[in-house]
Amino acid sequence: MTDRPVKHSLTLHGHRTSVSLEPEFWQAFREIAARSGKALNELAAEIDAARGDQGLASAIRLAVLRDLRSGA
Repeated sequence: MTDRPVKHSLTLHGHRTSVSLEPEFWQAFREIAARSGKALNELAAEIDAARGDQGLASAIRLAVLRDLRSGA
């Protein structure tokens, strides 16, 4: 990956936040949301709720990696 992270706004639990991810991660994240029938904000909120003290961008990257490893 050589692309720089791109910042996008998400709404989590009624509050706006910005997340910076590389374009490849944004694309994979969108694909996971579409495949699961969830809005991007809904999926992000689920990841947010389970992430503990980990940063949201890192938690999203790890969720994408887990999805990839699961063979989905």
